[in-house]
Amino acid sequence: MNTYKTTEIAHSIGIHPNTVRFYEELGLIPKAERKANGYRIFTDFHVEQLTFVRIALQVEVLQNGLRKQAIDIIKTSSARNFDKAIHLTKRYYQQIKREQRNAEEAIAITEKLLSGENQELSNAILTRKETADLLQISMDALRNWELNGLLTVKRKQNGYRVYSDEDIRRLKIIRSLRCANYSLAAILRMLNALSSDPKADIREAIDTPEKHDDIISVCDKLLTSLQNVENNARMMLTHLEEMKKQFTTNPTL
Repeated sequence: MNTYKTTEIAHSIGIHPNTVRFYEELGLIPKAERKANGYRIFTDFHVEQLTFVRIALQVEVLQNGLRKQAIDIIKTSSARNFDKAIHLTKRYYQQIKREQRNAEEAIAITEKLLSGENQELSNAILTRKETADLLQISMDALRNWELNGLLTVKRKQNGYRVYSDEDIRRLKIIRSLRCANYSLAAILRMLNALSSDPKADIREAIDTPEKHDDIISVCDKLLTSLQNVENNARMMLTHLEEMKKQFTTNPTL
């Protein structure tokens, strides 16, 4: 059985020794045995588990508990419960695929709304509350979208906001994309692109942050991020299968 000091195993993975200790505290790797002098002793299993941790945490996933699922998979693998970890990873992968379908469906809905297909126009003017009720969203969400520049609303002489058919259509687009976890920045970028060029590629506009954007989140490039997460989940599954073969037959490693 190969054994490693903290500095040795950290160097082999390419991380700081403090990161190894931190992962141990979080339960992402098993507790290391210690020598009489208190120094930790790590094994080949720790090497592979640390590699797995790095794979699983390589991509940033925020929505719908995906990050928590990844952590649960890591801890299950750390306990050498490989069959359960593989099952959880397959379930994790299926949720990623659902997130991708939701993201694509939101774009399809956007394209349909922009085309005006099957939409009946009226001259109705709605208040903010009526609009929120119609779209089944909160007034706070509606206010937040306006504050972030996604919609500019006309006002009556008394100062009250009023929403037209065109506003409602735009809000339906925003609602659909937000439900699929696109960021406000990505939606605004897409809407601005369409204002400049009605024939602009929606998928490209919503998934391509501007060069001058200082801070870019995964939801600012949701389609690309979800594809990266899908690829990463496949890598996790492959690594778990390899760990199962290696450490089920060699439990002392």
